Amino acid sequence: MTARSAPDRRLARRLRPRTKALPEHARQHNRSLVLQSLFQAGPSSRADLARETGLTRVTVSDLVSSLIDDGLVSELGAKPGTRVGKPATLVGLRHDAHQVLAVDISDADCFHGAVLDLAGTVLERRKLPVEGRTGTGAVELVERLCRDLVDASTRPLLGVGIATPGLVDADGVVLQAPNLGWSALPLAQLLDDALDLPVHVANDANTAALGEYTFGAAGEHGLMLIRVGKGVGAGLLLDGALLAGQHLAAGEIGHLVVDEDGEPCACGRRGCLETVLSVPALRRRTEGADEAVREAAVRAAGEALGVTLAPVVSALDLREVVLSGPADLLGGPLLDAALTVLRRRCMPVVGEDVELRLPAAGADVVLAGAAVLVLSGQLGVS
Repeated sequence: MTARSAPDRRLARRLRPRTKALPEHARQHNRSLVLQSLFQAGPSSRADLARETGLTRVTVSDLVSSLIDDGLVSELGAKPGTRVGKPATLVGLRHDAHQVLAVDISDADCFHGAVLDLAGTVLERRKLPVEGRTGTGAVELVERLCRDLVDASTRPLLGVGIATPGLVDADGVVLQAPNLGWSALPLAQLLDDALDLPVHVANDANTAALGEYTFGAAGEHGLMLIRVGKGVGAGLLLDGALLAGQHLAAGEIGHLVVDEDGEPCACGRRGCLETVLSVPALRRRTEGADEAVREAAVRAAGEALGVTLAPVVSALDLREVVLSGPADLLGGPLLDAALTVLRRRCMPVVGEDVELRLPAAGADVVLAGAAVLVLSGQLGVS
């Protein structure tokens, strides 16, 4: 596989291939099907892969040979426990043979980047201070960070994943990112041309949801990941499909009004969720305060979140809600208060089963998700 393989920036309606494809798309789809099985289940024999994917053994053998030639898969020796006849040979993904660059530009203070292997392990980190850069200056900073990561890589690169605030279309065009001064910016194409690597760009909350889905503890049914930073946004996954919405704004809960008499919001209205739950709002209410005042402030924010989430969780019958952001603010009293209100406002069959937690993928959930953008776009796995 070459680094310049054409990127498929469109995240499929279902992220993980599960069935055979139409003849005109069969080989690429079935290749992804084999890779996905190895990515999820680990080393398998060719016969196991045929049973798992529904493909014929001849097709699987041909695909595995091609993947070995591309350096993505290797033979690992005989399958343990074989007693009769010729022992089956296990094949597995070569997680360390290629690397992925992941960049998170959602932090107002620093842009963060990492080099990861195909198992999602962070191998190298880099960060650059933003220092108020917007517009072209911010684009140049992203390119500089990507070049630093390219220099830090030690294996062939599959591509670059970028997590950005704002609305992003399927081609990696940032339609709106006011904090960065971007409008209709073709970020994926600009960086693709500059770096000579496939580049995939998505909203940071959606990207974090992908990171939790692939490398965290998310199940297959109903995940909402809420990204709390300078603003508040969310990524939604239902039955393995990432929701975008008619205006690419699915999950934009930060500007839902929770208190019509509340503080002014940057959007021009008053009392939006961001004025209560964002990191700047929480810091303003808690820094320097005594324990009782601090706990009351975070509980109030948690209650507002619970009120906001209840109709969403009920309407979509979600199983998991994940809060991504500073654990010192979001964990403990805030999480407890949000879950209490959420369960009280939802019908019992939904509320009693819903889980509200911090990401199992940890603080690197956005970088992990940026890596998933590449894995999905280049290999068809997540």
